[in-house]
Amino acid sequence: MATDELVKTTGIAQHGASRLPSVDVDSFNIEIKDEDGFLGDRASKGAFREILEQWRKPLRKSGEDPFGDEPSDKISKKLLDAVLVGDDTEATAVVHSAIEDFAQELAYVTRRFLKTKAWAKTECIVVGGGFRASRLGEIAIARAEIILKSEGFKVDLVPIRFDPDDAGLIGALHLAPSWIFEAYDSILAVDIGGTNIRCGIVETRWKKAPDLSKAIVFKSELWRHADDEPSREAAVKRLVKMLQGLVEDAAAEGFKLAPFIGIACPGVINADGSIEKGAQNLPGNWESSKFNLPASLVEAIPGIGGHDTAILMHNDGVVQGLSEVPFMQHVQRWGVLTIGTGLGNARFTNRRKENGNGKDRDSTESGKKKDKDSKKGD
Repeated sequence: MATDELVKTTGIAQHGASRLPSVDVDSFNIEIKDEDGFLGDRASKGAFREILEQWRKPLRKSGEDPFGDEPSDKISKKLLDAVLVGDDTEATAVVHSAIEDFAQELAYVTRRFLKTKAWAKTECIVVGGGFRASRLGEIAIARAEIILKSEGFKVDLVPIRFDPDDAGLIGALHLAPSWIFEAYDSILAVDIGGTNIRCGIVETRWKKAPDLSKAIVFKSELWRHADDEPSREAAVKRLVKMLQGLVEDAAAEGFKLAPFIGIACPGVINADGSIEKGAQNLPGNWESSKFNLPASLVEAIPGIGGHDTAILMHNDGVVQGLSEVPFMQHVQRWGVLTIGTGLGNARFTNRRKENGNGKDRDSTESGKKKDKDSKKGD
């Protein structure tokens, strides 16, 4: 895509950029394999359910399965959390056993990431994704950290601070340039996943906290597109409708909404907004050379508040990790792992602070010049 066409699409900088206002993205969406296949499959939500099933099997044979006939993939995280503090010692033991085995897998996967060139000297790893949003997830993360430290790895594993659903939207603030926070109090954000599409109005609260640590999702809408199995075109049409509704809601609430939409999307995001790979779970073919989501949205929503709409899209793991920028200022190099349908990953290096919000004004221009190969890992 020519430079002038790119600017018309984003209005600011490249999609999937390696250099962002607060951090350099050293790598994202690394796909590491071992003899059993993709490494991320060993530390996903599905992997935990498979481990839980394995611990239930011997009890089921003797008719003593505390979870009865309920399939392991249908037992809610809320119920499993309740079991952890309940009176049924056998059920508690089953869940603890599954947590321990999963923690060992998470430690193994993390160890492999830390040994790659892209993740060298990582000091802290934030763990997000839906699995983190549970007590059992928090325990597994803490146990994995203990395992790694017992092996001599000097790295902290911490649960992501914001609710993972909110983090996927709040992180979009860190795609935006500084002027947005000086002139506006909110943005639109989109988090696209293999099951859901979530859109929200993110309130910056920049005057209370210039580092964006107090940002909140004022309102969000969720669409489980997996239930409807729409075409790609129908999915984009529904997304546009959701965003248009949020623009109206922001106006009704008196927000000064920025003419900016930040998008988190699975896969390797090219500079022109196309998706190179990794979008196989989205409705329809999002990796087609003829499809460009940012361009489609700019065409459908050309302006917000009387100004041309600017859109930036990045990998969903990157965006969720970016929500942690205000809380990672005590380290230089840090990463994120998101435990969901798969295992999202990204590694960051903090950039110099300026004007109190950790953002560098020249970053959007610099981001155009940095080679995109580094974001794909080794």
